[in-house]
Amino acid sequence: MHASSASPPGPSTGPGQGTTGPRGAQQPHSASGPRGVGSPGGRRAGLGIALLSAVAFGGSGVAAKPLIEAGLEPLHVTWLRVVGAALVMLPVAWRHRDLPRRRPALLAGFGLLAVAGVQACYFASLSRIPVGVALLIEYLAPALVLGWVRFVQKRPVTRAAAVGVVLAVGGLACVVEVWSGLSFDVIGLVLALGAACCQVGYFVLSDHGSDGDDAVDPLGVIAYGLLIGAAVLTVIAQPWEMRWTVLGGNADMNGTEVPAVLLLAWIVLIATVAAYLTGVVSIRRLSPQVAGVVACLEAVIATILAWVLLGEHLFAPQILGGVVVLVGAFIAQSATPKAPAEPHIVERGGPRSTGDAVPEAATPHPAVAVEAAPQARPRDDVSAETPAS
Repeated sequence: MHASSASPPGPSTGPGQGTTGPRGAQQPHSASGPRGVGSPGGRRAGLGIALLSAVAFGGSGVAAKPLIEAGLEPLHVTWLRVVGAALVMLPVAWRHRDLPRRRPALLAGFGLLAVAGVQACYFASLSRIPVGVALLIEYLAPALVLGWVRFVQKRPVTRAAAVGVVLAVGGLACVVEVWSGLSFDVIGLVLALGAACCQVGYFVLSDHGSDGDDAVDPLGVIAYGLLIGAAVLTVIAQPWEMRWTVLGGNADMNGTEVPAVLLLAWIVLIATVAAYLTGVVSIRRLSPQVAGVVACLEAVIATILAWVLLGEHLFAPQILGGVVVLVGAFIAQSATPKAPAEPHIVERGGPRSTGDAVPEAATPHPAVAVEAAPQARPRDDVSAETPAS
């Protein structure tokens, strides 16, 4: 997924699910799209855009692997992707030029984890294991996020979320065929798991929320994340040692010669810039949870494309395991956290019992957390819709 538009499970509010004011009145979400989340036309369009984002992200590995096999190092392919996308997003960065002053920690974390870390680990794993397997391992991220929520943040998770984690881990065991001593390169599997861990960092960053008067536009975070990722990767990848002549030739795609520069253009323009932008739009038209579930199709699309274009075949147990991984990711991604036992609404005149009549205009959205028990985690100002691949 490489930090795609998926959103972490947890008490995040999606578009159209604002915060409550001092009298419990719902405030509009700053990132809601031009059409309401409840609009049938808006949801249909959002689903279509989310599917386009999954297709765009899913095609990155299929385009990158021939370049790696043609002689480019995985880090160099990563550098080309991130630097190219950063140059395209420069106008957006200029528009949000106050972000480095307002949110330096967020931008640094996003650039290091969601951009540099995810991309570098993912592309490095492609040089050792099939595209579909790398992405399926990366889809352990929702399960790892739930572990973070439960054991680090000490917040309860639902039984359905725990079931999703078990399914995802069990399905992954089938994918890598643990009964035969791991049928794939161990280093490649570790690199793919590193991509999943970096994606957890993206999820944790994006769970801080976009409520408040000083909310952050996710497009600005993407632009500066790409710029910071490009700067970091320049030091690590040392592009001056890259075999630039590879870009002037062709790359073999399962017996078909394809211009290397065309594959690079696809990676930069479609699999990065267009994928990020469509991911943001889909989240605004749907909700982070729904868009995240649709993003699970990325692994399916990537596996099918690798099967057709690269000739990478998976055996029946691995296909079955992949399905189980996606089902587990689906459950973990869509599971909602346990609500506090006795939420109460706070009025200016003091607490009011939940049995009192509430004017319709002051009733918060069902998915919006009202002021509740002290253990409820306060939200910061970072956008919950900040995309990550």
